[in-house]
Amino acid sequence: MRTSLIILSRQLPVLLIATMSLAQENPAPERWLSHSPPIPPLKIPANLAEWQTQRSEIRTTLGKLLGDLPPRPSPLRVTVLLREDKGDYWQEKFSFENGAGETVTGHCFLPKSAKPDAKAPAILYCHWHGGQYDIGKDELLGVNPAIPHQPGETLAKLGYVVLGIDACGFGERNGQGPDGPAQKGSVGEMTAAKFNLWLGRTLWGMMIRDDLIALDYLASRPEVDASRIGVTGISMGSTRAWWIMALDDRPQAAVCVACMTRYEDLIRAGMLKAHGIYYFVPGMLKHFDTEAVIALAAPRPMLFMTGDQDAGSPTEGVKKLGSIVSQIYALHDTESAHPFESTLYPGLGHVYTAEMWKKMEAWFGKWLK
Repeated sequence: MRTSLIILSRQLPVLLIATMSLAQENPAPERWLSHSPPIPPLKIPANLAEWQTQRSEIRTTLGKLLGDLPPRPSPLRVTVLLREDKGDYWQEKFSFENGAGETVTGHCFLPKSAKPDAKAPAILYCHWHGGQYDIGKDELLGVNPAIPHQPGETLAKLGYVVLGIDACGFGERNGQGPDGPAQKGSVGEMTAAKFNLWLGRTLWGMMIRDDLIALDYLASRPEVDASRIGVTGISMGSTRAWWIMALDDRPQAAVCVACMTRYEDLIRAGMLKAHGIYYFVPGMLKHFDTEAVIALAAPRPMLFMTGDQDAGSPTEGVKKLGSIVSQIYALHDTESAHPFESTLYPGLGHVYTAEMWKKMEAWFGKWLK
């Protein structure tokens, strides 16, 4: 088993100096942490059998931390609202009731080569946040300038069935929160978070629950080879992707752009402001940090790509995550050459470059095709 932590940077000494300077200028994070219970480190087990037991315990704890989530609809009833011929593929718009009071809409891109007797690999695509509450799933249509290609069309032409939904508060769900259409954008996001907290559950848990419902639908499509499903996204979409990998064994590969964030390092960097309220799971740091979540994906192939100037993913945290998670991957007996890879890109912030996109295509081409 080999894993990769690639740092494409000659600027690390400067970054370390900047980090130390920041800590000296802003002592608040250390003061808050020093008066808080220590964050338990992830125990690296001696062998795979021990890890399997530990993995089950971590997943159970995560389920409890996300709160009292209602069961996913079964059977799931999906309505196809629109089906358009796009030449090489069909483009569908669909909706389903999520069993928690909301109608969830999504897009599906279906290559014409994908048929029940010629099943295709598939990708669950998770859109980002970026304050773009009106976009949501339409990121798949190429309306988000931060994405170097039109994701739905580009990936469908490569032979993947591609599916993505509006997250809570985004796209057609913007203004559909508990306060109704008068509350949109960040205010609507806050009302949804407050409502869920009163019910003993988290907004993040409900968002991932919707993604798992979308995964249920994607895996059930007769044209999809359910043993070859990947998940990907940038920013909030990246975080959704690695949480999905942690909570569900069906996705067989992931590519996560930005937001490889270790929470203790985020606190020390004084950058809690870099992530919205949706992102925070009460009580998590009483049990473990991000490495415990990401490690649940092992030994499935995961690729992380992060800019070393991304304030929401402090570089030291990215390096720690790579080192710790690699040890969990190393416990597995597999012929996979590079099942886990984390790359830091010098001089880049919170971005998705053409080079990153090309690497994403190659990763899925290797592990799903």
